[in-house]
Amino acid sequence: MSSTATNFLLLAGRVLLSGMFILSGFPKLLDPSATAGMIAGAGIPAATLLAYVAGLFEVVAGLAVLVGFQTRIAALLLAGFSAFTALVFHSGAINIPDFPEAANGLLTLFNSLMMMKNLTIAGGFLTLVAAGAGAYSIDARRGSVAITA
Repeated sequence: MSSTATNFLLLAGRVLLSGMFILSGFPKLLDPSATAGMIAGAGIPAATLLAYVAGLFEVVAGLAVLVGFQTRIAALLLAGFSAFTALVFHSGAINIPDFPEAANGLLTLFNSLMMMKNLTIAGGFLTLVAAGAGAYSIDARRGSVAITA
């Protein structure tokens, strides 16, 4: 594959991976209540503060990956964040009292899919850690993007 194609694919990967975090981080900053509820439901203290921290982290790290600034660091942090949220918030069965068993089963299925999605995204970020941002990035302009074979 040509280096132009490789660099274009790295840019496309960065755009696709970062978009989700940028777009999900802003609502947490504007109204953290839903995220704080999930955090509190997992038994983690300081839920509202952590919801704001999560939102800020997602926006800042997502933007870093998008523009290719300190990409390997941001991607590694987002990989860890994705794996953590998969295991802490999406690994268990859902059992909402007074919900029909079938509804709880469907919610558990969706939760399992969210876990797999987050782990898959972590894999994508680890690929960016290994490959770097590519030529179409701030990292390249700063001279910090060698791709070695």
